[in-house]
Amino acid sequence: MKRRSFLGAASALALTFSIATSAVAQDKKYTIALVPGLTTDAFYITMQKGAQAAADALGVELVFQGAPDFNPVTQVPVLDAVIARAPDAILIAPTDTTQLIEPLRKAHDAGIAVITVDTFIGTGKYQTGAGDADFPLSYIASDNVLGGRMAARALANAIGGEGKVFVSNVKPGISTTDQREEGFKAEMAENFPKVTVLETQFNDNDANKAASQLQGVFARDADLKGVFGANLFSALGAGTGVQQAGQTGNIKVVAFDAPGSIVDNISTGLVDVAIAQHPAEIGYYGVVSAYAHLTGNSIPVNIGTGFTVMDKSNIADPNIAKYIYAE
Repeated sequence: MKRRSFLGAASALALTFSIATSAVAQDKKYTIALVPGLTTDAFYITMQKGAQAAADALGVELVFQGAPDFNPVTQVPVLDAVIARAPDAILIAPTDTTQLIEPLRKAHDAGIAVITVDTFIGTGKYQTGAGDADFPLSYIASDNVLGGRMAARALANAIGGEGKVFVSNVKPGISTTDQREEGFKAEMAENFPKVTVLETQFNDNDANKAASQLQGVFARDADLKGVFGANLFSALGAGTGVQQAGQTGNIKVVAFDAPGSIVDNISTGLVDVAIAQHPAEIGYYGVVSAYAHLTGNSIPVNIGTGFTVMDKSNIADPNIAKYIYAE
């Protein structure tokens, strides 16, 4: 798979400053809606805080409306309600790459600017003139393939470069977690030949199910060395499963994302490493990009944000701790 090209954070900051400078001259009060993957996840709560900071700086009204679970069945009615309010732009983390295409097309056809954040629809390649899902203006997110590779390197190093591991994931069809698993497996295959990646366990975003699956894998493979939790609930469940199996410290856990609950688990040894995204940046750049488009400026088709690797040695460092998610 060809890797997406991303605008670096420094370039995006330059865009932020140029747009903020022009904000004073604008008379219209724009409304931008942020529809998260779900409202109860610290990742999206932190994203909202970044979006609100940009909205306050630019004099924009921000509407935050979402469903309580990560599911297209519950997200689509929320999106329909948001479209009915006729905002000027919608920032959305689609909960499925295909099932959100047509609901979002309704927004596009109604003249509402659409930008996807964190997750994408179709292939995530927008404004190409090809396919049925290229109409969003921009995709703003971490490079999740790279994040998966970082997780693989962290886990391989934690287990001494050899042994059995597996990926605890949500379900197929979610762009971000699909890519994290892809990057994880590619990195292991290319650079850690002594690591065996077992069959992925899908937990439907249920930490209890992830914990049970960890114990099931350990029962079948008693020499299990590690697990990569591809999202918050996968990692929390994996850590709990390791503890329940009496294998804390023996089976290494690498988490993706860094809310306080994961950081607490790092402190107690249930989780060894967390690959932290920067959701506040995603929300901030989302609002700035929407505002830029609405005020007649061009915006990049892709904007990428960074990662911070957290472990027990650095989580007390203020320069690292600032990336712990709000809850």
